[in-house]
Amino acid sequence: MQNAAFAARGLDWTYVACDVLPERLADAVRGLVALDVAGANLTIPHKQAVVALCDEADGDSVNTLVFRDGRVLGFNTDREIVSGIEARSVCLIGAGGAARALLSAFDGEVRTFSRSGEWPPDAEGCDLIVNATPVRDELLVQPRTGQTIVDLAYAADEGDTALVAAARAAGSTVIDGREALVRQGAASFQRWTGVTAPVEVMRAAVSGGPAAVAGPPEFAPG
Repeated sequence: MQNAAFAARGLDWTYVACDVLPERLADAVRGLVALDVAGANLTIPHKQAVVALCDEADGDSVNTLVFRDGRVLGFNTDREIVSGIEARSVCLIGAGGAARALLSAFDGEVRTFSRSGEWPPDAEGCDLIVNATPVRDELLVQPRTGQTIVDLAYAADEGDTALVAAARAAGSTVIDGREALVRQGAASFQRWTGVTAPVEVMRAAVSGGPAAVAGPPEFAPG
């Protein structure tokens, strides 16, 4: 997705995935700074631990790093996933970094549920249900017509997760894991590059469409 976006904007940049053990996180961040890398994304289990390694951090959970003049800046682009959604009451499922990052994005009442706390989830009367766990195949809560469903998890085979499938069947408004990935990724792209993200190209890359390869004509890589 990010490499397709770089190509579409004519940027000679490369996005690579690196497995980093929790005990080597500080070494990894120092190495990226030393190599003059532009930025990085972080996922489980690093979103909260990396905050202590930032010179500036956007809250207590970040998923995007920007390296600038030797400084480490941490941002939370997960909030962009729910940007523009108005909800008086939210059922937030999960207690990890993604859930913590999203908490500050809601103005209304937020009811949080996790297996280590209150369980099972109860979405009765909620306008918005957010699954901020990696659970794909278990239906953690039954969605209803009129609710908006945001599922951060997505199936590797391009099918729907149990929650998304149930939400579509119920006639709920759905933001699935792939759309969530694009929304936070586009915000990260703009933090790193200072350039508007080619969102449709990124969506095509996630879905395997033709724009993932070619990009818009005016930005097609040579």
